[in-house]
Amino acid sequence: MGRIIAITNQKGGVGKTTTCVNLAASLAATHRKVLLVDFDPQGNATMGSGVDKHALELSGYHLLLEDTPIERLIVDAGAAGYHLLPGNSDLTAAEVRLMQVESREARLQQRIAPVRGRYDYILIDCPPSLNMLTLNALTAADAVFIPIQCEYYALEGLSALIETIEQIREAVNPELEIEGLLRTMFDARNNLANEVSEQLLEHFGDKVYRTIIPRNVRLAEAPSHGAPIIKYDRTSRGAIAYLALAGELLRREQERQQALAEAAADTGAGAESG
Repeated sequence: MGRIIAITNQKGGVGKTTTCVNLAASLAATHRKVLLVDFDPQGNATMGSGVDKHALELSGYHLLLEDTPIERLIVDAGAAGYHLLPGNSDLTAAEVRLMQVESREARLQQRIAPVRGRYDYILIDCPPSLNMLTLNALTAADAVFIPIQCEYYALEGLSALIETIEQIREAVNPELEIEGLLRTMFDARNNLANEVSEQLLEHFGDKVYRTIIPRNVRLAEAPSHGAPIIKYDRTSRGAIAYLALAGELLRREQERQQALAEAAADTGAGAESG
């Protein structure tokens, strides 16, 4: 069963879409089967995957509101190595129409279920706001991955997002957890960035990924070429960082599975002795 991870931060410009595209490509490079869901009306993850958002006949809108089977929507991102459920500005209309739909927060969860078992990871690129599309993503997800730029307002926005995650956990998705926090666009020469980084580690401990994504010109150039960084310049600092991020995510998943297996074994042993 594929693990669904919503990648979100209501603050724009923190490397959210960059992380979606490049984490998807890096996981695919480790021979994992990956589906990237572009749930942002800006369609940047679609364009960054080498798919023209303006030429789409079908998008996330049709998945949510036209009952179009998800298999008809998924496209191959080619050299990027993963599958893509593309998105474009039609998703803005979808958000408005969803307000009149019954069980509106669960539409994505219901629609994605038929293909979940085909993938190791399903990554959802959320809009940079806490709207109905983001609510759908968080209802469908097993975990939330939060890219965060180490700047002055970062912690304030993060507190609001975590409060929202708690509310969604209580209301519709009790299994939702925080997968981790990722420091992006990081410049080690910046004193404020280092201070905020230390505060994140102090408040969130091992939820903060050890991997740090640096500011990198090649990483910023890659989307204009419609390619993930490992296809655009595999030797760049940005590519190396995202490959390291994929490795860290896989190690954490292995540790999580091992802990679950040990807990199940302990429960079984306790039941037998009782």
